[in-house]
Amino acid sequence: MTQTIQIRCKNNKKTIDVSIGSSLSEIFSQAGVQMPYPPIVAKVNNRTKGLDFRLYCNSDVEYLDMSEPASQRAYTRTLFFVLCKAVHDLYPEGSVIINTAVSNGYYCELKINREVQKSDCDALRTRMQTIVHQALPITYHRAPTEEVIRMFEQLGTHSKVELLKSLGKVYTDYCEIDGYVDYFYGSLLENTSQLYLWDLQPYFDGLLLRVPDRYQPDRLGELTRQDKMFSVFQEHHKRLNLLGISTIGMFNQAVRNGHSADIIHVSEALQEKRLAKIASDIVERKGVRLVLIAGPSSSGKTTTCKRLAVQLVTNGIKPVQISLDDYFLDREQTPRDASGDYDFESIYSLNLPLINEQFTALFRGEEVELPRYDFPTGTSQPSGKKLHLDENQILIVEGIHALNPELTAKIPENQKYRVYASALTSILLDTHNYIPTTDNRLLRRIIRDAKYRGTSAQETIRRWPSVRAGENKWIFPYQENADAMFNTAMIYELAVIKQQAVPLLEQVPENCPEYAEAYRLLKFLHYITPIDYTGLPSTSLLREFLGGSSFEY
Repeated sequence: MTQTIQIRCKNNKKTIDVSIGSSLSEIFSQAGVQMPYPPIVAKVNNRTKGLDFRLYCNSDVEYLDMSEPASQRAYTRTLFFVLCKAVHDLYPEGSVIINTAVSNGYYCELKINREVQKSDCDALRTRMQTIVHQALPITYHRAPTEEVIRMFEQLGTHSKVELLKSLGKVYTDYCEIDGYVDYFYGSLLENTSQLYLWDLQPYFDGLLLRVPDRYQPDRLGELTRQDKMFSVFQEHHKRLNLLGISTIGMFNQAVRNGHSADIIHVSEALQEKRLAKIASDIVERKGVRLVLIAGPSSSGKTTTCKRLAVQLVTNGIKPVQISLDDYFLDREQTPRDASGDYDFESIYSLNLPLINEQFTALFRGEEVELPRYDFPTGTSQPSGKKLHLDENQILIVEGIHALNPELTAKIPENQKYRVYASALTSILLDTHNYIPTTDNRLLRRIIRDAKYRGTSAQETIRRWPSVRAGENKWIFPYQENADAMFNTAMIYELAVIKQQAVPLLEQVPENCPEYAEAYRLLKFLHYITPIDYTGLPSTSLLREFLGGSSFEY
């Protein structure tokens, strides 16, 4: 008699009996679930699993298609795997580094001891297509970690060796496609044939691996030029090479060898040097009266603004900061979103005519009375605060709309200097596993919201998709307008964030939807050796989130 288990399928709210040991893929064929796109992964008791995962006890299951971030990660990860195999097949002595998310794809460095040609890209694309069309199964193996380390040493994949040596695990899982083995953290697809849409094309001196659009997964993400953003990533990678640290395995080893303080000091000095360069650039541009600083959530805009102000003072410029929050329209004039709620993220929730009128007047040498927005009543009121700019004074304005041309449409271009600040994580887990910049920012926000706003990690995670959607609409389209880009991420950042983030993530209940994301972040942080954050300087940008800053917020 076949033993069965009970599965509660959250997609159609049905409970079914299946044979013990059934895979999630087999259970899907029995559950009668209707989805816009085929399932990619599933949540089992709010933990994300690949469809090859087998169940041996009663469980709740929810299938996720390509419209979900967890599925997009698994799909992209599998695409990386196929690219790495194609490189191995065509260039046995070569290698590839999955480097940076850019232009709605992923920049990959192909290391073949010569300049990469278009013909190399074409050959790799053809080889990848063959691997996909062959419908090769993706299988997992588990072995003692010392055996896995020896295997990767023989293959010459040193970044994986360094990572695995730093983890101290007894056993390690690795994956295989047709004899080619690799290591990826997170779920993969079951079969290469499930990669239904992708492309590979030349990009600068490497390759751009294109993936389905985040919101319309039946088409590729739009190929947008992000040359300035890409140059920031490249610059930061050069700095990592200066430190001799480019992956988490190398970082962990450096920390365990007692180099934490050196890493912190050099990272902070490099960041301060960049701010000093931006301040000098502003001064050299004669006629600049307005510095605009924009960036996505938890990018560190506020501290960037304060530290840049200090650098401007050292250049003989006295900055005056104005908050855009005081320029909100009265609440009844605020636009509404598709659900009928007030859309405070919209640029049209701001009094654009008043902003342009007052800024223009200030730059003419006139005095203005700044508004004050009363949030409890939702009304704009006179503040009684008068402002007049002297010749050596400039305005600094930071906010999500700062780079949107509509914000300061009436201000002459030669009077404006735009800065885009974002936490562009450049350290890699290993050469085939990049770290999403959004994970870095989400961890910052979880800590900040808990510390200063009394918001739980569960609630911050719940709101995050809405925050991301707002960024895609109001921030990212304008980032290339920047005169300067400032990377607020630190090479050591995740190591100090870990101490405060882990206890908050562990408080997310297992029975809530947000647990899947909390569980994923906890697994990721497990790879990183922690550093005590008390050793950070009081002016560090990370103090905006961790506490103990010498700046007032």
